[in-house]
Amino acid sequence: VQLQASGGGLVQAGSSLRLSCAASGVGFSTYTIAWFRQAPGKEREFVAHTSWTGNRLYYADSVKGRFTISRDSAKTTVFLQMNSLEPEDSAVYYCGAGRPITSSIWNPTSYYYWGQGTLVTVSS
Repeated sequence: VQLQASGGGLVQAGSSLRLSCAASGVGFSTYTIAWFRQAPGKEREFVAHTSWTGNRLYYADSVKGRFTISRDSAKTTVFLQMNSLEPEDSAVYYCGAGRPITSSIWNPTSYYYWGQGTLVTVSS
């Protein structure tokens, strides 16, 4: 499985961005996908997660109500719609694929495959 994250950029606070995680490889559609982010000097932080069916979604409290994770019908691309961006959202965003149990979706070590990351910078 290979993941390719894209869509990052430099925006002002209050703006929106849509990140994409395009995947290829055998069996990808059966993996759960999560977005994590990592700011300089900080640990990788859970952002959002979708089951492979797309009907079980989880969000970090810090992004709940502002970010939406979704999966296309072909299950080859996962999106992260980010609205009302804040400077605190600035980080490199990574998508990961794995099969974690529900209690472990927050843990980056639960994911087998990672994209290369896409940088999001939100100016105040």
